[in-house]
Amino acid sequence: METIKTTIKDRVAIISLDHGKSNAINAAMVAELHKMIINVEKDDQIGGIILTGKEGFFTAGLDLIELYDYDEAQIKTFWTDFLDLVKTLTLFKKPVVAAISGHSPAGGCVLAICCDYRVMAEGKYIIGLNEVPVGIIVPDSIFELYAFWIGKAKAYQNLLEGKLMGAEEAKAIGLIDATSHIDSLMTHAQKKIATYLQYDPITWQQTKLNLRKELIAKVSQDQTETLKLMLQQWWSPSTRSILKTIIQNLQKKENV
Repeated sequence: METIKTTIKDRVAIISLDHGKSNAINAAMVAELHKMIINVEKDDQIGGIILTGKEGFFTAGLDLIELYDYDEAQIKTFWTDFLDLVKTLTLFKKPVVAAISGHSPAGGCVLAICCDYRVMAEGKYIIGLNEVPVGIIVPDSIFELYAFWIGKAKAYQNLLEGKLMGAEEAKAIGLIDATSHIDSLMTHAQKKIATYLQYDPITWQQTKLNLRKELIAKVSQDQTETLKLMLQQWWSPSTRSILKTIIQNLQKKENV
């Protein structure tokens, strides 16, 4: 695996995102993460997942530098696969705890809100869905995931503003469940998943699926029309201009 690292401890798969300094999400990460989640789902020896990143970044979101250069077929495949990953994570019946080890905007926030519980590192880190300012249309399924945790009115307002927030504000509105010093982040996550694993697995898992019934229905709907709109906007001159400016700024930071 080039973009993730996985270790098994106490029947828990600890999946660490590991792609460059900021753990940006590219096609390889989507494929590797998706494959690992499916493998864990099938493995009766593994009870659940802790999803984490590296200190400073859970994931900075999509790897815009790489994605900008994808051709039409590549970007269509990427978005199709990313939405499939979101669906698989949402339908995953075993417990998943997100140990958010740093910044988690956009795609990072999407991965986090698929999980059952989120603990975020204390510090000046941000989380939220800022797709609109970037020129990316937010799919219905992502809105439903976001609203599942913070309510539709707040999700509506936050999405239209592309709002990013710190850990304390995120906790106050229910986007994350807890904060922790980075040194105790994994301990917190391990204690939480151990709480889930102490219960009868069939009872716990079926209850989770029942509670997510409407959410599962939404992410399982045909995404063809949504994807078509997303791709049209991705190639629009305005979005390409925004992306180019963002990429130039990212490259300047890398060269500092």
